[in-house]
Amino acid sequence: VQLQASGGGLVWPGDSLRLSCTVSGLTYRAYVMGWFRRAPGKEREFVAALNHRRSRTYYSDSVKGRFTVSGDNAKNTVYLQMNSLTAEDSAVYYCAANPRPYSDVLAASEYDSWGRGTQVTVSS
Repeated sequence: VQLQASGGGLVWPGDSLRLSCTVSGLTYRAYVMGWFRRAPGKEREFVAALNHRRSRTYYSDSVKGRFTVSGDNAKNTVYLQMNSLTAEDSAVYYCAANPRPYSDVLAASEYDSWGRGTQVTVSS
């Protein structure tokens, strides 16, 4: 199983970015695919998740209305569209896979597979 996050970069406040999580070794639709982030000096936090088997998406309060998680079946890739970015969104973003669709999808401990992160920096 390999998860590869990409798409990070340095952007201005108010800009948008789309992160990609390319999945190999599993079909993302069979898993809960989550996005987490860790900012310097802070703990890892849940950002969003796509639970294809239950047709549900989940978002943290801090990103709700600004971020959208989605998947591309043909590419076996999960995306995180991030709009209206602020400095508080600066962090390393990670994608992860959880095989239990009825688990606590907000809990990092439920995710068995993790990819390397991609850095997002929002700064003027």
